[in-house]
Amino acid sequence: MVSGVRHAATRLKRRRFLGACAAMAGAMLLASCSGGNLPSFPRGQQPAQPPQQGAAANAFGAGPVRVALLLPLSANGNAGSTGQVLRNVSELAIAEIPNAAITVMPFDTKGTPQGARDAANLAAQSGSSLIIGPLFSNEVTAVGQVAGSSNIPVIAFSSDPNAAGGPVHLLSFLAESDVNRVVFHAAQNGRKAFGALVPENAYGLMVEGALRRAASRNGGQLIAVERYQPDVNSITAASAKITALASGSNPRINALMIPDGAAAVPHIVQALQSGGVDFNKVKLLGTGQWDDPAVLQIPQLQGAWFAAPDPAGFNELASRYQNRYGAQPPRIASLAYDATSLAAALASIDSNNPYPPGRLENKDGFQGTDGIFRFDSQGRSERGLAVLEVQPPGRRVASPAPKTFRGSGF
Repeated sequence: MVSGVRHAATRLKRRRFLGACAAMAGAMLLASCSGGNLPSFPRGQQPAQPPQQGAAANAFGAGPVRVALLLPLSANGNAGSTGQVLRNVSELAIAEIPNAAITVMPFDTKGTPQGARDAANLAAQSGSSLIIGPLFSNEVTAVGQVAGSSNIPVIAFSSDPNAAGGPVHLLSFLAESDVNRVVFHAAQNGRKAFGALVPENAYGLMVEGALRRAASRNGGQLIAVERYQPDVNSITAASAKITALASGSNPRINALMIPDGAAAVPHIVQALQSGGVDFNKVKLLGTGQWDDPAVLQIPQLQGAWFAAPDPAGFNELASRYQNRYGAQPPRIASLAYDATSLAAALASIDSNNPYPPGRLENKDGFQGTDGIFRFDSQGRSERGLAVLEVQPPGRRVASPAPKTFRGSGF
């Protein structure tokens, strides 16, 4: 009962806040009321009326600014179903924004680079001021080439940081943000002697580089890194090498990063425990890969930390999506919602020039479903994440997500 009252009070406070800001850029600019530069996106508690048709037969929204949405709508398997969900959640965002200044026009990439290139050309020919999507790295590269020659900015969803740059901005969850946040928290709590057990793949290399930079920036040191192939023997051998530095009465390492998922983490923690590592002396650290029920139920991870968005925002979005479409959306659904909301927020400032150079790179960032985010000078996303502590079979918030990037370890 107390929780229900608290949520009701929060909703009332949000409505009052948005009402007070309504005269300032259509309630889009949090900066207008807070003194900062953090655009905020209004959203209703329930879906609004069905969206009106826009310029294209399958478009939604009726604003003057045309925004293309590039997704693998006809691709086979999971790609096609994911594309449809992202299209739906974009439509949900428009339905929840009063008088949205944009019309969203979906284009099918077919899940291929050529299909994405064709879709981007159609988007340019249709007068799009912004492209949202696509989903896959090779698609993003193809779209970036078309968008660059047409001077159209792109907000894409690939998790490959190498796909960013030029007109392309990646809204996805990147390893660098996870590492920065959890290392900052660890250092603030006296954990500055870092080690890492990383998979020998592109993701592991990204985490290793990010960890090295974050440790140095926070007055710490990356003492040892061991890499492993995806098999038990390789995992066991790498874990044994780290154990030599992480066991005993005075271990050289007091924080150990394990950026992997349910296939590897159980074997790693078992090997460490068998080797005598005391998890009270050596804090285990993870990335968003840990935000998985199969990982959160591992008993040896109790008390370990990992960085991820506060789950409250996505849970609210998932509930509204369920009410409208009768299904639970995948975790990446928030990307399409926030990209659409950001497009509408910026278009409300100046519909004649909605996305000028530099506007997407606002250093103070934007407020979205998963907390604050911004794009760096290379178009890669940086996120203000929470630090979650594993409490099998779930997790709790150990350190709330920051409200601003200033003083948050960036």
